Amino acid sequence: MSPSIDARTKLCAVIGDPVEHSLSPAVHNAAFAALNLPYVYVAFRVRDVAAAVAGIRGLGLAGASVTIPHKTAIIPYLDELDGQARRVGSVNTVVNRNGRLLGYTTDGAGALRAMDAAGVPVKSSRVALVGTGGAARAVAFALLSAGCGPVTLVGVERDQMAALAGDLAEAGGSIKAVAAGGADAERAIAAADLIVNCSPVGMHPDVNETPVPARLMHEGQSAFDAVYNPMETRFLREARGAGCRAVSGVEMFVGQAAAQFELWTGREAPVGVMREVVVEALRG
Repeated sequence: MSPSIDARTKLCAVIGDPVEHSLSPAVHNAAFAALNLPYVYVAFRVRDVAAAVAGIRGLGLAGASVTIPHKTAIIPYLDELDGQARRVGSVNTVVNRNGRLLGYTTDGAGALRAMDAAGVPVKSSRVALVGTGGAARAVAFALLSAGCGPVTLVGVERDQMAALAGDLAEAGGSIKAVAAGGADAERAIAAADLIVNCSPVGMHPDVNETPVPARLMHEGQSAFDAVYNPMETRFLREARGAGCRAVSGVEMFVGQAAAQFELWTGREAPVGVMREVVVEALRG
């Protein structure tokens, strides 16, 4: 049984737009209850990031998860970033330490853990990465740190894509950027060893959309989707049908959520409980 809610209860939240699909409240509240911690987690649909950060400060929230489209926009409003968040230029976790708001990123580590568990080779693999937002930045830098081969960024936001390509190249990566839907993008996807979707395409409720045409995928490739709702996106379903090794975003989601939990509470996350909640909700 979880503690009663009173003035001593610590509040955490996810901020994003949209957030109606988010499983974070169910996952974190189950984890808090499992360890009998006096925390509650809620979801806020946020369009004004500056006002949201002022709210975190003013109300004394213990922390926050940050999701699409605010992972980079929130940075100027925070007091400090940890080293990885600074390198990536993306924040998915805010910790309130005595009134100072600190930004972290746990997305990249979660993605690598998911790929490793599925036996997906990353080192020296040619990567086609779809998306250029906050999650894409985190995953791209994590792949680079794991020794991946050349990376082709496939995106629609040209300025965002150019900025990410420049930052990755400065970090020592072999990087190319191409516009989504064009011939260069199709060639890069077809030639990749690892196709990664870090765009929101295919996310609930738009479950019939896919960022990658099925005709471009083939046996010998691996496909990873950062989208976790639904558990099997159209992209992954078609990748599996084409003979690819397909990896759901569920493990990335659980891994990054566990790291958030530990940053907020200082306690080891009950990962099994968190995974069970995600899988049960998605199957339902």
